[in-house]
Amino acid sequence: MRSKKLKLSVLFFLLGVGLTGLQAQESINATGGNATGSGGSVSYSVGQVAYQTHTGTNGSVAEGVQQPYEISVVTGIEEAKGINLSVTAYPNPTTDYLTLRIDEFDISNLSYQLYDMNGKLLQNEKITNNQTSIVMSHLVPATYLVNVTQSNKAIKTFKIIKK
Repeated sequence: MRSKKLKLSVLFFLLGVGLTGLQAQESINATGGNATGSGGSVSYSVGQVAYQTHTGTNGSVAEGVQQPYEISVVTGIEEAKGINLSVTAYPNPTTDYLTLRIDEFDISNLSYQLYDMNGKLLQNEKITNNQTSIVMSHLVPATYLVNVTQSNKAIKTFKIIKK
């Protein structure tokens, strides 16, 4: 009997220690679901505050919030390191605007052109401030190119995937 009580005590102790070390993710989501396909399955949610991206040889995956835009640099000259393209995060998630931010780079004679994947010019604007809003609300989900030029010379090109 004493052995049984000792075993139960040890079991409750280990169970108590184990439970105090458990942590769960918690978030308030707007929506979410599960998706399955031939390559596997994934659970997703919309409305989380933070996310991480993991890249491997076969692609990448973003855990947590799924941003409405995917942005990558296609081309760029070495002198243009200070040009960054970021997504406005308010309200979150947003699909209306992109913010082109220029840091530590001369903005005189800078402009941007927004193209669709067929090469059709959708917007052509002069950059006058370090932060420029690019209106995307009227555009359908697709892939776009934002080309930043200085005196008609290509400085940097960004590929934008609007989801």
